[in-house]
Amino acid sequence: MKPYFLVCALALASCAGNGEKKSDTTANVSGDTTAKSEMKAPAQKMDYCFIRTEGTSNQDTTAVHLLLKGDKVTGEMKWLPKEKDSRKGTLNGTLTGNEIKAVWSFMQEGMKDSMNVAFKLSGQELAQKPFKVNAADGRQITDDAARYTLTYKLDNCSQFKTAGKPAM
Repeated sequence: MKPYFLVCALALASCAGNGEKKSDTTANVSGDTTAKSEMKAPAQKMDYCFIRTEGTSNQDTTAVHLLLKGDKVTGEMKWLPKEKDSRKGTLNGTLTGNEIKAVWSFMQEGMKDSMNVAFKLSGQELAQKPFKVNAADGRQITDDAARYTLTYKLDNCSQFKTAGKPAM
């Protein structure tokens, strides 16, 4: 009777936990994610949408739509600040592991421009390296020395749909 009781007690103890579950595909990507080995590479043929809001009342929105096919990445990115000129354009780049390096070609104030962007993708979140201003020409560039600190949440692509059809 005692061995049976001991086995049951050990089985219950091993099943009991603190209620906290962690998933290796939904690892927190804010901060330095380069050392997080638990993050798995994203699916190689997927369609993802992410959204980030910021500002005093979360009134500024950035939306990213990614289409992954093998190591090629295409998509759209929209920066929609409340009281400033927006930037809307396309993304073209490559996927290595869970890191995306792309060129964002956009329109702002009627002018075409482009800049490099860097993302890290997990199953439920997208993280981006922030921009900095290039002192030589006053233009924004990706801060390659920075960590992936700008986080986006998975979205239903609402920013990219027009009358029930994708905006692509």
